Amino acid sequence: MKISHLSKIIFILISILSSTFSVNEIIAQQKIIGPYLQKMSDDEVTISWATYGGATEIKKSDKVIQEVSQYQHHQSTITRLEPNTKYTYDVLKDGTDRGKGSFTTFPEETEPFTFVTLGDTRTRHDVHQKIVNRIIREDPLFVVNTGDLVSKGNSMQDWEHFFDINDQLIRHTPYYTVLGNHEQNSDNYFNFFSLPGNESYYFFTVGDALFIVLDMDGENINTPAYLKEKNEDHFWENISKDYFEKEKKWLENVLSLNKDAGYIFVFFHPTYYSIKSSRVAEAEMRRKFWGDIFERHQVTAVLNGHDHYYHHAKNGGVHYIVTAGGGAPLYETDAIQPETVKYKKIEHFMRIDVKKKHAVLKAIDINGELIEEIKVKKRN
Repeated sequence: MKISHLSKIIFILISILSSTFSVNEIIAQQKIIGPYLQKMSDDEVTISWATYGGATEIKKSDKVIQEVSQYQHHQSTITRLEPNTKYTYDVLKDGTDRGKGSFTTFPEETEPFTFVTLGDTRTRHDVHQKIVNRIIREDPLFVVNTGDLVSKGNSMQDWEHFFDINDQLIRHTPYYTVLGNHEQNSDNYFNFFSLPGNESYYFFTVGDALFIVLDMDGENINTPAYLKEKNEDHFWENISKDYFEKEKKWLENVLSLNKDAGYIFVFFHPTYYSIKSSRVAEAEMRRKFWGDIFERHQVTAVLNGHDHYYHHAKNGGVHYIVTAGGGAPLYETDAIQPETVKYKKIEHFMRIDVKKKHAVLKAIDINGELIEEIKVKKRN
């Protein structure tokens, strides 16, 4: 009887422990980021996702103040696809919808398509969500974010918010990103995203349109405490000079090799023309460094983030657009430039329709109202 009673106790304990492990396993399996689409072409796509791998506990005076999630990153590159074709996928195959999505490959031939651009989605998550919901209705072929996706690139919690807000968009629509200053050149950014080239600056094509993403922030360096104010400008002008010279040479080569492109869209985070008084000088320094490279190569449009408003400037036949109304607090527009065409302090995104003979760029506010429509002819 004693042995039988002991056996029952052991059986009950094993059952409890087994049940506990099963619950933990279920919780771990349920916490997933993605899936989401990267590096689309007319015959390939990369599907990325991340699974929960535990958490780091941070204490202060024996009180838990933070639990930082850890993730294992996964990706699957699918090849031998047909152009302009819709597919469905399931990265988990667990009988649920958690790992499911769909996508349409890029067209092989030159034909009309739509893409969307937005920027500075780092804060005010309710605003960001409303913008994303509107973008989903536009059903774009892909999306480009002009940077500052999150408030702190080193914060895993910020990335969890970002992917939660974008979940229903990015599991069906390829999402291309630009490095902003708030990304902090973090490992999180490069672990989550699988981008072309060196991932900091790169290009891709759709039909006869060329898309170039640049890194205008360089290395993530804090201003040294010992640096005297009179030396700050010199420090920041030269700390990443070699990096930017190399990138500039790369850009010149890419533009020269792709001179037959019907449209060229260039993306980078900080503004080329700022109408925020504290950033006008910084933008002027940027134009001085890059010179006439965009005008000389007849770029269709340059799209930036960084300054939280809508701004359209034009110079040398090139449209320079600041689209940074994706969620971050809006800035005052207090330094209108001679090149300014249109501006508005409003949350918004850009819908760009690329057609056979011209492209139409529409700035659309958070309420779905049209801010401005720009028609641009195809390059010669």
